[in-house]
Amino acid sequence: MVRELASSGPFPDLVSPPFRAVVYEQQGPMDAITRVVEVPPVLVKENDVCVRMLAAPINPYDINSIEGVYPVRPQLPAVGGREGVGEVHLVGPAVKDLSPGDLVIPSPLSFWTWQTYIVKDQSVWQKIDKNSPIEYAATISINPPTALRMLKDFTSLEPGDSIMQNGATSMVGRCLIQIAKSRGIHSINIIRDRSGSDEAKEALKKLGAEEVFTESQLEIKNGDLKEPALGLNCVGGNTASLVMKFFEVFVLGWGGTMVTYGGMSKKPITVSTSSFILKDLSLRGFWLHKWMSSNDVTGCRRMIDHLLELVQDGNLKYETELVPFSDFHIALDKSLGKLGSHPKQVLKF
Repeated sequence: MVRELASSGPFPDLVSPPFRAVVYEQQGPMDAITRVVEVPPVLVKENDVCVRMLAAPINPYDINSIEGVYPVRPQLPAVGGREGVGEVHLVGPAVKDLSPGDLVIPSPLSFWTWQTYIVKDQSVWQKIDKNSPIEYAATISINPPTALRMLKDFTSLEPGDSIMQNGATSMVGRCLIQIAKSRGIHSINIIRDRSGSDEAKEALKKLGAEEVFTESQLEIKNGDLKEPALGLNCVGGNTASLVMKFFEVFVLGWGGTMVTYGGMSKKPITVSTSSFILKDLSLRGFWLHKWMSSNDVTGCRRMIDHLLELVQDGNLKYETELVPFSDFHIALDKSLGKLGSHPKQVLKF
């Protein structure tokens, strides 16, 4: 998991500082198998960059990978985390495009961000604007791109068009509302029936949501917005079935598309035959990992730069909670839902 120190030829050896990392040696319950370890200095080769990590989130993506239920998993033993942001600490003698002090994120995504220092080849680091807020730079590579790609890749949406989504209070849902608004696209949003739903509605409307319904209000038809051509589903199960019924009766016109990108209920989607015959409804899926692996790195990095511009312009906001790395297990318990509902946990190194 760490590179042995050795001679690097005619150049004096460059090494990282000693550091700490969250490691796991087997798949299983994250709170039972992860541990924070001390790691000795690592050799920095001529094309390597040593980055002092500043922040990295705990995503459901990370939890599922460690548990072994996500289809992409690292070779074990491994360091947790896929997103994050850091500052270049030192560079190998052959590195030309990065310098100490540069702000960088891993691009393309990989496994290893939950550590205080990282030594990797220069090709895996993307330099970003130094003025990028740390909590956003650390979380810009998964949820915001998922929202952006679904808005762009499945149907041609023009200003004045509408979309509909469930799971609207999720981070992807909030990003969808705001990115759609920045493009002049209206959104109809569905949230769960629960305590605090009125406050949740108001919060989403402040982000730019035109309409917000609870699941029990799906029978209400909105007559003011154009019929959405795009529906987005991250829940599945009964909620997706209710959404499909709403689509069939009220919303999606001929040739509409529903994209599923998550399954929080862990239950299948049931679709009526009439949705296909009378509406010619298309059901699609989206997986960010597949999109990124199918597109060139340059295009992915341009997308990240665009999303960070939205952040700096005030057009993309979401809530996170910065937690000291020393409190990793508290942040983990919050991420696992053991301590109630909390914003996305972002480790601060």
